[in-house]
Amino acid sequence: MSHLTVADVMTADVLTVTASTSFKDLAALFVTRRISALPVLDRQGSVIGVVRETDLIKKEEEQGRGAGHRLGRRSRAARAKAAVDRADELMVTHVLTVPPETAVAEAARLMGAHQVTCLPVVDHTGQLTGILSPRDLLRVFLRSDTDIRDEIFADVLEGYLGTNPVLVNVDVRDGVVALTGEVERKSVLPLTRAVDGVVDAEAELTYAIDDTHPPVAVPLVDF
Repeated sequence: MSHLTVADVMTADVLTVTASTSFKDLAALFVTRRISALPVLDRQGSVIGVVRETDLIKKEEEQGRGAGHRLGRRSRAARAKAAVDRADELMVTHVLTVPPETAVAEAARLMGAHQVTCLPVVDHTGQLTGILSPRDLLRVFLRSDTDIRDEIFADVLEGYLGTNPVLVNVDVRDGVVALTGEVERKSVLPLTRAVDGVVDAEAELTYAIDDTHPPVAVPLVDF
């Protein structure tokens, strides 16, 4: 069963900046282009960092905190944050990237595990080929019900399980799958949920083998 990759859903036309891009120009890009992150590239086109919209807001927060606490002592780090003026002073340098052949589900897992809001997509030479945002990941759920149904028949029922599709009725409405009929193995339900674009899956099926649980080991007895 094939899955959509990052290359299928990423934004290929990426707006980028350089290390010397000014704070004001960054702010203008975020406002006018309605984006949340900007990859920072070096002269060779490699990603050296990412500036997030929230990074600019932190500067405003620190400046406001300084104005409200003129009589108090501010930390050196706080003063440094308020003084930044360029992309290389704002950007996150430890950037998580993915190759274009990464499965969409794996990219979503990485985003959640590392709590990042974007993933630059780079090829085997390290060159930027696209960027992936949470909004891009949602494109998986724009697949038509017909495409989802066809894949369940071809890849899950016939291709993987070897089930006669005549014995199973597959109804897909707004990405929600309902299976009814007769199958040989119970694993048809988790396999159906793994199809790209499936929101949920329900089943009223009869099956001969429950292969969703590992077999119970029987202890050997010496006679």
